Amino acid sequence: MAELLLSASPWRRRLRRIFGFSGHHVMLLWAVGAGLLGALATVFFRECIKWLQLLLSGQSGSFVAIAHSLPWWERMLMPACGGLVAGALLWVARRGAAPNADYMEAVSIGDGRIPVRQTLWRSLSSLVTIGTGGSIGREGSMVQLAALGASLLGRATRFPAVRLRLLVACGAAAGIAAAYNAPIAGAFFVSEIVLGAIVMKNFGPVVVASVVANIAMRSLPGYKPVFEMPAFPDIAGAEVLPFVLLGLLAGVLAPQFLRLLQLSRQCFQKTALPLPLRLGLGGLLMGLISAVSPDVWGNGYSVVNSFLHTDWLWTSVLVIVLLKVAATALIVGSSAVGGIFTPTLFVGAALGLLFGQAANALLPFATSAPFAYAMVGMGAFLSATTSAPLMAMLMIFEMTLSHQALLPLMLSCVVAYFTAGSIGGLSMYDITQRRQRDEEARLALRGSHMSDLIRPAETVLAIDAAFSEMSAMFLQHSVKYIYIVDARNYYCGVVSFQDVTSSLLDKKETTGETALDYLRRDFLHVVTADMSLKEGLQLFLDHQGERLPAIQSVEQPLLLGAVFKTSLLDAYFRLDRDEQ
Repeated sequence: MAELLLSASPWRRRLRRIFGFSGHHVMLLWAVGAGLLGALATVFFRECIKWLQLLLSGQSGSFVAIAHSLPWWERMLMPACGGLVAGALLWVARRGAAPNADYMEAVSIGDGRIPVRQTLWRSLSSLVTIGTGGSIGREGSMVQLAALGASLLGRATRFPAVRLRLLVACGAAAGIAAAYNAPIAGAFFVSEIVLGAIVMKNFGPVVVASVVANIAMRSLPGYKPVFEMPAFPDIAGAEVLPFVLLGLLAGVLAPQFLRLLQLSRQCFQKTALPLPLRLGLGGLLMGLISAVSPDVWGNGYSVVNSFLHTDWLWTSVLVIVLLKVAATALIVGSSAVGGIFTPTLFVGAALGLLFGQAANALLPFATSAPFAYAMVGMGAFLSATTSAPLMAMLMIFEMTLSHQALLPLMLSCVVAYFTAGSIGGLSMYDITQRRQRDEEARLALRGSHMSDLIRPAETVLAIDAAFSEMSAMFLQHSVKYIYIVDARNYYCGVVSFQDVTSSLLDKKETTGETALDYLRRDFLHVVTADMSLKEGLQLFLDHQGERLPAIQSVEQPLLLGAVFKTSLLDAYFRLDRDEQ
């Protein structure tokens, strides 16, 4: 705390002295500012999209409605031209790219500083992609801009890194809350995915920022929720089973959806095209799809709302979801900047609607209307792709505001999460996968013994080795000790470089002398194969050298090799750092 106070500005220190605020109290106040900035960033980006729509088509509102009003050739060319411009802007953004440009990296592994220039250029690129009908979510840039606002606020007031990271997390939560009218889900999204844990001293400011952003959005004129949810029906006890099956289906298909996006990225990268041409190609291919089906334009808000309020033929739902997945894979694979959060909700809604229609056909009097399955499908598919089931169920619950939805939603989200984890191991966000890999490495290290660090020892001689052999080995290897073994390869002790050089300097007669004459027994600590990392580190703390001999056991001192201090310290401190 003293470090934080020293780095704080003078007026902030006076405020703390006057009111007796601790650092955690002050963070709640700054979270309010982050929440307001998050709401403003969201509104600003939405207004920019409307402006671009008016500029290009003379209309604003639903991208699907705009696409239906355009001739087929314009639907095809507009995403292609948008891709060329967006690619050029992204190329400018990548010149001299700064580290930790993404808000997730800035919070989890950075110092909370988000580069302004790169973020603005990337946001402008995203705006062009979205404004020209690209099948990608707009929430990515909204959240990034909200996080940038919080980062600038913290940097202007000279926040230390630990506080700045938390403030950026508050800004990101505010962006999610403002974009989806889901303040609780926004807070849990940041806590589950970005921060990696729900700790109250961090969770409190994140909640405050989310709530403030949501209140600010609701107070604006013309506000309406993104998704207009119908009333969720009452679910009978036996009907819970179909929702569990829906969770299983979502858990199986979600990793395939992510693999398709990954495969698309790899295919576009293999073309080795410059960024403008790559994004232009992705836009052109998506435009060809939209020439057949205008419904693939945009992030899919209007189509999802249509799923929830109108009757669709199952063939039409199947066709539109397949085309939408293909269009999204093309835009995302071409490296366009944007989010896949909303397209994921689209796929989940379509999957749930198809499942609900099938359930209705099989059990017409025992299942709810298909729209109920569409609502739960959104949460289940989101849970499986983000590896954040708590956030997914809270988001759909906040959208429906129905306690009837909670039980089937919870079951589907949890089942989808565990099913996807057991067969896929993929996640929408790289930070989640990195955290999973770190956890696996930490578990492996926690169960490690010194046997995992043993390396072959090249400086080993028999106990009857001649003096000339010892001298030659010391000349060949820059070591202080040679390990001596008997006929069974049992460790006997060491011969010291100091003893050998002393004999040479004293011009002592060494003819006939062997390693046994210079042997130092019990001179060095000995590492055993079953020794823990902590025990091994303790031995090295008493040893000034770089390595220690490793044997099978005290009872059976078979020489296995040597353990090097650098290998042990690297393993031990990686484990210690990850557990803090």
